[in-house]
Amino acid sequence: MAPGEKIKAKIKKNLPVTGPQAPTIKELMQWYCLNTNTHGCRRIVVSRGRLRRLLWIGFTLTAVALILWQCALLVFSFYTVSVSIKVHFRKLDFPAVTICNINPYKYSAVRHLLADLEQETREALKSLYGFPESRKRREAESWSSVLEGAQPRFSRRIPLLLFDQDEKGKARDFFTGRKRKVSGSIIHKASNVMHIESKQVVGFQLCSNDTSDCATYTFSSGINAIQEWYKLHYMNIMAQVPLEKKINMSYSAEELLVTCFFDGVSCDARNFTLFHHPMHGNCYTFNNRENETILSTSMGGSEYGLQVILYINEEEYNPFLVSSTGAKVIIHRQDEYPFVEDVGTEIETAMATSIGMHLTESFKLSEPYSQCTEDGSDVPIRNIYNAAYSLQICLHSCFQTKMVEKCGCAQYSQPLPPEANYCNYQQHPNWMYCYYQLHQAFVQEELGCQSVCKEACSFKEWTLTTSLAQWPSVVSEKWLLPVLTWDQGQQINKKLNKTDLAKLLIFYKDLNQRSIMESPANSIEMLLSNFGGQLGLWMSCSVVCVIEIIEVFFIDFFSIIARRQWQKAKEWWARKQAPCCPEAPRSPQGQDNPALDIDNDLPTFNSALHLPPALGTQVPGTPPPKYNTLRLERAFSNQLTDTQMLDEL
Repeated sequence: MAPGEKIKAKIKKNLPVTGPQAPTIKELMQWYCLNTNTHGCRRIVVSRGRLRRLLWIGFTLTAVALILWQCALLVFSFYTVSVSIKVHFRKLDFPAVTICNINPYKYSAVRHLLADLEQETREALKSLYGFPESRKRREAESWSSVLEGAQPRFSRRIPLLLFDQDEKGKARDFFTGRKRKVSGSIIHKASNVMHIESKQVVGFQLCSNDTSDCATYTFSSGINAIQEWYKLHYMNIMAQVPLEKKINMSYSAEELLVTCFFDGVSCDARNFTLFHHPMHGNCYTFNNRENETILSTSMGGSEYGLQVILYINEEEYNPFLVSSTGAKVIIHRQDEYPFVEDVGTEIETAMATSIGMHLTESFKLSEPYSQCTEDGSDVPIRNIYNAAYSLQICLHSCFQTKMVEKCGCAQYSQPLPPEANYCNYQQHPNWMYCYYQLHQAFVQEELGCQSVCKEACSFKEWTLTTSLAQWPSVVSEKWLLPVLTWDQGQQINKKLNKTDLAKLLIFYKDLNQRSIMESPANSIEMLLSNFGGQLGLWMSCSVVCVIEIIEVFFIDFFSIIARRQWQKAKEWWARKQAPCCPEAPRSPQGQDNPALDIDNDLPTFNSALHLPPALGTQVPGTPPPKYNTLRLERAFSNQLTDTQMLDEL
């Protein structure tokens, strides 16, 4: 016999579909209730009376519902975490410290690149406020005479407008003084609403290539509007300057760093690594990952941290790009990108800024407990930063990628993606309009970046406490400033004053490190144990009973249905093939088989003792025993003669 025929014969033998061995669903349920270890199901079958059966049905269903409810709570609690906080004392690695001057480039070095833009900015200020904004009036007049008659190419590309609430849909151009019709949407940047509340507001209009689709952005203050307008043109100009030239136009480490001490040991510019930021110029990182060894601090306190004196040089500040004086500092991990604009701390001039640190290290559990990521490999966003993954890196990388896809170029303040160029007028005339539209969609979470990016599972955070003190004091500046001037004589050719300098101290307040760790609230062993407790409490059931339920209700139940459907299909096919032939008598099957007849109301153990004997049964007759024959035989049948004689006497 072929192997296929053997398998077919074996299946027919073990799973009969006809004959007296074929069960029905009712018989299967009765058999299960009579043989299962769950007492509730058995009591439903063996109980006499409808009321008892209904009560046991209600008890059993209630127990099943309670089991499902409690098990669902156990499953939900399995995905919860418990948080433990540990504080331990040890020698701590000092973080990386990045320091930037707020002014990115020396004004004297970039002045020739921004001359036309600054002239138009002064004309806008004169038109709006009635005076030229310059450091010296004669300086402004000299620039006006040089550029007199020049066409305002920046304002022509992005016109500055003055809006009056009384005149809807119209605005006055700053440079021409004429009123013009304003089409498209008007977006108020201060409150992000579509209507204008103040009497007069200042803004600028951005349009696409065909000028059919425009958007006007208004600001509650003319200062904000002009600075934002200037910044857009500034990024366009600086995006076309080579990186090497921009590094030379910014501050060197020897110019920015006057003195340096760390952990009581002198340091200098060689301990700092150059990091060029598009909007902050040359920044310098202390204790960077490029160092051979990561520095650590031996004790807590200001004497064992980093102490630097910075040369700010306010005279070289761009008057329209930045409106404050000082430096920015950010504390981060060695492999982390320093987001100076987002989380940087500003340092004031003529002040000593002390920053005390407390280190907190956090460890979160990944899926299924949270949506964090270990290293960003499971996030579908390409990391364009040369740094470890973080949520900020993911969001900025996502926006820059969308910028390249939608606008065809990259935004200037972020790193360049592969095979992309920074936006400029010559190659991308409408990049500003595209950038503003895309940025608005990003803020409103329409780009999908916030839903895709995940938080990192492990990260370090330094809690900072900042304090200020006047520096140098009136008494000490008489000798301190001349000494610093002499030290910096090779780098600068001027006498230092206190507004040119800023002192910075960064240190651990103590060496206590706090670790926040998440751990599962329940283990798999405890979950199974709780499941077993619930099953035993409500149903007197074990794992074997669960397997039995699966076998009966999910295997046997559907097997019976499948066999019945198969049998009906075979009978239908046989009738179709031979419609004239008489139907063969159907063999007894299932509950039609008298051999498998089961009483619908089976007796319990107590009631079975009072049942009458079955009819027609032959009880064998057993006569009572003859008690006189139940005598004990003597142990010794033959006794001695003298013993017998004594018995007779």
